[in-house]
Amino acid sequence: MTCPADQWGVDPGKFWMRGTPPQSPVLLDESTGVLNVYGHAEATQVLSDPGTYSSNITRALGFEGENPMQEGNLLQMDPPRHRKLRTLVSKAFTPKVVADLEPRIAEVTGELLAPLEGEFDLVAELAHPLPVIVIAELLGVPADDRAQFREWADGLLTTDAEFNAREIDVDSDEANRQMRMVAEMGEYLLGHAAERRRSPRRDLLTDLLQAEVDGERLKDDEIVNFATVLLLAGHITTTLLVGNTVLCLDAHPDQQAAVRADRALLPSAIEESLRYLSPFAVVYRASTEATELGGQQVPADQITAVRLGAANWDARRFADPMAFDVRRDPNPHLGFGRGVHFCLGAPLARMEGRIALDRLLDRFPNLSADPENPPRFLRSFDISGVDELRVRT
Repeated sequence: MTCPADQWGVDPGKFWMRGTPPQSPVLLDESTGVLNVYGHAEATQVLSDPGTYSSNITRALGFEGENPMQEGNLLQMDPPRHRKLRTLVSKAFTPKVVADLEPRIAEVTGELLAPLEGEFDLVAELAHPLPVIVIAELLGVPADDRAQFREWADGLLTTDAEFNAREIDVDSDEANRQMRMVAEMGEYLLGHAAERRRSPRRDLLTDLLQAEVDGERLKDDEIVNFATVLLLAGHITTTLLVGNTVLCLDAHPDQQAAVRADRALLPSAIEESLRYLSPFAVVYRASTEATELGGQQVPADQITAVRLGAANWDARRFADPMAFDVRRDPNPHLGFGRGVHFCLGAPLARMEGRIALDRLLDRFPNLSADPENPPRFLRSFDISGVDELRVRT
C-alpha cells in the first residue's frame, strides 16, 4: 500500500508517515536527549499516569520558579490543581454550551461555502475561518481579528525545528520572538477580560470570570492562559481536522464514495482521520521519578515525547494501520489524547468537523484535490496537517 507521504508527494518529516516502523516502541534519541514513545500501549500508559509523567516539563529542563504564563494552562498542569481548574473551566464550557452552538456552526458554514466555486484553497476559505469565528464568538472577542489569531497560531504552534532537550536556549531569537507573541496575545485577551469585569456579557470570558468552585474563582492569568489555549489549540485542531479529512477522503475514492452514500459514516470517518493523520502528533511529558516503560529504564526528569501519530499506526493495536477505513471499529485512537488531559474541546471539534464536512459534500458533489497543486503541509514536527489544500469543484 502506498504511504501517505509518497501518495501526496511530500515529506512532512515524520518517519511514521512513510510507513517506517520504529525500532522499538520506546526509544531514546541520544542526540536530542528525548525519550520517544511510539507504541500505542506505552503511549496510553504515559498519558494515563500523570503522577509519574508530569505535563509540566519546565523543571526537567532546568527552569526555576513560577511562570505566570503557565497559570491556567491546562496543557501544562498536573492533578490536583489541574482537576480543580478543569472543574472551574467546565462550569463555563459545558456540554450544553457546545450543543447550543450547532445552529450557529451550520449558519457560518453555509455563509462560507455560498460564494465558493471552481478552484479554491479549502483551508483559507473554510477549514480555518469556521473554527476561528466560532471560538471567537464563544469567547466574546472580535471574529474580524481572525487574521491576527492565525498569525499567533502559526508563530506559536508550528516550527520546523525538532525539540532538543540538550539545546534549550531561553535567550535565542526564536524564544524571544515567541515570548513577544505570547505577551501580545496575553495583553489582547487581558483587555477583553477587564472589559467583561466592567460590563459582563453572555459569553465564555464572562462565564470564566464568574465560575466558582469551593469559593475560588479563576485569576486573571488563569483566564487569559486558558483562553489562549482555547483560541489557539481550539481552532487549529478543527482547521487541521477538516483539511486532513478532505485530503484522506480524496486519496481514498472508495471511502469517499461510501461516506457520500451514507452520511451516518461521517462521524467514524472523522475518527479515522484523527487516527490516520493526527493533528497534534506529539505531546511532551517529564518523568517525576525513575520508572520502567516498554521494558526500558526511565530515569527521573526524563523528557518524554509521546508520538501520538505513530501510536495511532501501531500494528499491535490497529489491524492494517496504513489503511484508511471509515468503518474502522473499534478505533481507540489517541488523536485527542487520553486520561486527565483528554481534549476538553473534543466535542466541539467533532461537531464542527461533522457539520462542515456534511455541508461541503452536499455543496460540491464532485469535490477533489487539485492534482496540479499538491497539498502544502505545515512545517512542524509536532503538528500534522495541511496548511493549504487547493481543491476543484
